[in-house]
Amino acid sequence: MNERRFSPSQAHKLDAPERRTWLPVADVLSILDLHSGYIAADVGAGTGYFALPIAKAVGETGRVFAVDAEPEMLARIHSKLAASGIENLECIAGEASATELSDACCDLVFLANVWHEVDDSSAVLAEMHRILKDPGKVAILDWRTDVEQPPGPPIEHRITQDNVAHALVSAGYTVRSISYVGPFSYIVVADSAD
Repeated sequence: MNERRFSPSQAHKLDAPERRTWLPVADVLSILDLHSGYIAADVGAGTGYFALPIAKAVGETGRVFAVDAEPEMLARIHSKLAASGIENLECIAGEASATELSDACCDLVFLANVWHEVDDSSAVLAEMHRILKDPGKVAILDWRTDVEQPPGPPIEHRITQDNVAHALVSAGYTVRSISYVGPFSYIVVADSAD
């Protein structure tokens, strides 16, 4: 684990009530433009902050794969599932560069506050391409570089939205939008590579 990776010992921060004010889930879901029946992968799902609302948004005919490398995070999602009544979410142990998902299985691949932790962005981009349907879309939400912490990682660990967009374009994706979400985050949405 590199020093940029979020520690499971800090998982309580992911569910802190104040996070809902500075990273509004509804705003992100609106940008993602989810539809009933979508199949989505939330890669680096953490405690399910986005995975559970995405599962509700895609409805009973949709499906969400909550992918995380940390067993403690997946256990937190499992405990929330029991109380939520959500049945279309599956927890998967995997890395951003090796999700363990099938080829061409997702309409959307979503990474929230993960991109700055990635050691090999080319491997992650290749994995996203492998698991995405054609057409499909990628959404990368991460920390703005022009806003001081807290919250979030040190400024030197953050990656600009322009660098994320450039990486996606270089990998053959077409950037659809770049937006700010709350005071600390941006989201880049791109259509799948051919």
